[in-house]
Amino acid sequence: MLTNKEQLRYSRQIILNDIGEQGQISLSNANVLIVGIGGLGNPVSMYLAAAGVGRLFLADGDKIEITNLQRQVLFNENDIDQNKADVAAEKLQQQNPEVIIEVIDEMLDKELCDYYVSQVDCVLDCSDNIKTRYLINQSCVDQKVPLIIGAATGFDGQQLVVDPRDQSSACYQCLFPASEKVPENNCHTVGIVGPVLAIIAGMQALQTIKLLTGGKVQINQLNLFDGLSNQWQQFTLKKHKNCPICCLS
Repeated sequence: MLTNKEQLRYSRQIILNDIGEQGQISLSNANVLIVGIGGLGNPVSMYLAAAGVGRLFLADGDKIEITNLQRQVLFNENDIDQNKADVAAEKLQQQNPEVIIEVIDEMLDKELCDYYVSQVDCVLDCSDNIKTRYLINQSCVDQKVPLIIGAATGFDGQQLVVDPRDQSSACYQCLFPASEKVPENNCHTVGIVGPVLAIIAGMQALQTIKLLTGGKVQINQLNLFDGLSNQWQQFTLKKHKNCPICCLS
């Protein structure tokens, strides 16, 4: 049961028919891994902590730089040269002391990734490099843990849900096969407008809340956002019959 304080704190969520008290309890019992505490991981972690997700694992081995401050809204100049996950955990704990936050202050390798993915109900990929995305995708498919992917550069963003519990779900490698060269575009190489990250992160957080509370989450749908025209496009994906990850798992 929820305490009186929790009833009050989350009252605006609880009154929603699609969440209710049972949905809020599900959120408080949930464990979520966020990989990458940068432009996407900042707002994602803030929304999920505020929503009352019971335990958040924050994974990032990077330190805060002054160039991050234009878009990574949890940080300020006093945080420069400190680990992103450490600083984010401290500030999120102030935001919501009810949430348990665990820090992974290093970059994930396969062993670490497999270990933490096995402990959670959902993973959010907020990373900014292809190698990490493939690693997370592999681990989530192997362990049948839902994966919510976000990415953004320039004025554009994309979001995709992979749910290996559903045999029809395509995975990240179905979209970007490892055998094909994928351009390594990121904020460092092509730039980024901060609010685009907030929009994509908001979508990731929304999908997470729906998933954890038993709501319908659309798989096999790539959502693309164009910040210049303010338009969304949806593309249907199909599970690749020769995918070495999700078809052989």
